[in-house]
Amino acid sequence: MACRSRPDSDTRSASVSSMERYCIISADSHAALPSADYRAYLDPEYREEFDRRLPQQIEMAKALEKFLTVDEVNAAWRAPIQEEIRGCWDSDIRLRVMDADGVAAEVLFPDEATEQNTPPFGAGIGSTTRGVDPELQWAGTRAHNRWMGEFCQEAPERRIGLACVLPFWDMNQALDEIRWARENGLKGILLPHLWGEEPPYHHPRYDPLWAAAQDLAMPVHFHAGPSPWNEYFGSLEEGGWDIQGSAGALISEVGIWVARPLTFMIWGGVFERFPKLRVAITEAGLAWPIPYLAGMDARYEYAAEDMRLGDFHSHLTMKPSEYFARNVRLGSSVARAPEVALRHAVGLDVIMWGTDYPHPEGAWPQTLEVMIDTFAGVPRVEVEAMLGGNAAEFYDVDRARLSQIAERIGPEKTLIGT
Repeated sequence: MACRSRPDSDTRSASVSSMERYCIISADSHAALPSADYRAYLDPEYREEFDRRLPQQIEMAKALEKFLTVDEVNAAWRAPIQEEIRGCWDSDIRLRVMDADGVAAEVLFPDEATEQNTPPFGAGIGSTTRGVDPELQWAGTRAHNRWMGEFCQEAPERRIGLACVLPFWDMNQALDEIRWARENGLKGILLPHLWGEEPPYHHPRYDPLWAAAQDLAMPVHFHAGPSPWNEYFGSLEEGGWDIQGSAGALISEVGIWVARPLTFMIWGGVFERFPKLRVAITEAGLAWPIPYLAGMDARYEYAAEDMRLGDFHSHLTMKPSEYFARNVRLGSSVARAPEVALRHAVGLDVIMWGTDYPHPEGAWPQTLEVMIDTFAGVPRVEVEAMLGGNAAEFYDVDRARLSQIAERIGPEKTLIGT
């Protein structure tokens, strides 16, 4: 079997809770300010440059939508729910959206360009090392984190906010940001999964980062999306190219890029040195770990017979799939029934489902209908784990408080699963 549940998973999920409604914790939701509103959260010395670059940022986002021919589709999708989409940054609207969705709590990532609410200076979910000014990128990152801290404090029991952290430019700065995030109520960190010419995540230079994330109980996240754009579509600044199959190639490989950090971290012994470090891979689907870990396990088990590659495994005391089962979780927001059917091969207690609010590829605003279809025929004890139980354990939330909220707004268990 490619990967396995932890030894205690069967006993932990042996019975459904006595609640009549599911306590849903969305492991993938998004929140961010309209791009122009980040100005107030920037340090004053960066505001002039922000004013200069903002029109370019907005025009680039519009050009991206037109290039992908999704601007009209997105506009039609957004039209009847425009008020609800403002919940990306409006706390009161967001709470109404969550209640209507039956969601008790959410893990909050930055948003993307489609709502014109990307953090400035190349910060946020698409952070990269190419073509950026590190000082400005950190300024935009801190601006988003400041706002996210405020947003979460408006409903702290229902918001699991993530701080963006840039590990490539100044490690002391990165460590200070993690500590600041912890002190200001954020509950995890988001790292870039594209490192460009910088060292990958098995390099010892990142050990202070893993130590801080482990010791401060701040789970590390990698969110799918950022990919080497030019390899698929050419340079957007130069108009790109329209070649049949480009989008299909991107969609097929987008999960590969977000999973790459794990390859380096597992073989580099990161989880051996930091056994309590928690990592979530979000919006990459559920099926990929099966062949991925099967291949890694095979190389681990036959490493001693292939010494021409050197000793690449004696520093590990477990198989790659065992580190995965212990340390890694999947934030699944676009997986549907065929992938959920693989849940035992992947590891039932690895899966954390999410709505992907406010993106059209996710479940919202047909969340209940999607959950009914996705979990049709799945035992309710397993549905309960995937919809919220696994996330509650991973993020160490206030279960009693969330249970009270869920009894008010959660979907009835008789509607989902069997």
